[in-house]
Amino acid sequence: MTFVADFAYSYLPSPIGMLELRGSAAGLAAVTFLDESVAPAPTPLVAVAGCLREAHQQLHAYFGRELREFSLLYDVPGGTEFQRRVWQVLVGVGYGRTASYLALARQLGNAGAVRAVGAANGQNPLAIVWPCHRIIGANGQLTGYAGGLPRKRWLLAFEQPAAQAELFG
Repeated sequence: MTFVADFAYSYLPSPIGMLELRGSAAGLAAVTFLDESVAPAPTPLVAVAGCLREAHQQLHAYFGRELREFSLLYDVPGGTEFQRRVWQVLVGVGYGRTASYLALARQLGNAGAVRAVGAANGQNPLAIVWPCHRIIGANGQLTGYAGGLPRKRWLLAFEQPAAQAELFG
């Protein structure tokens, strides 16, 4: 467990690479993918700071197919008002579902803001937790993802069987 400027950090291995979790007593501030060549060793759960323990456990449960919706406290510094609105809308895109950047822009009341929605999506500090991987192009194609398109593709495929079982089960 490391503390820097009132933030604690922990490292969680996942099927798509090492995740760095950053948070404070107020809540989770960031979940980011690390480059495997510089990734630190995973943080054993017993060494995870109390403020990150629930996020650590929920991400572990997500990858174990035991959790579909995160329920955490957040302490996300920064972000413009527009970015924060986009990030709020992301949470409404359900597990195993997708939405387009255009659909999000329309939901925010400005169909012309597609690129701005994409840019805000790319600045999402809480990868996976605020599911920006579920946002695709209006033509159904996968477009940019801060974690890389292979990770986006993996996350969508990972969630798909559960979503199909819910629809057709």
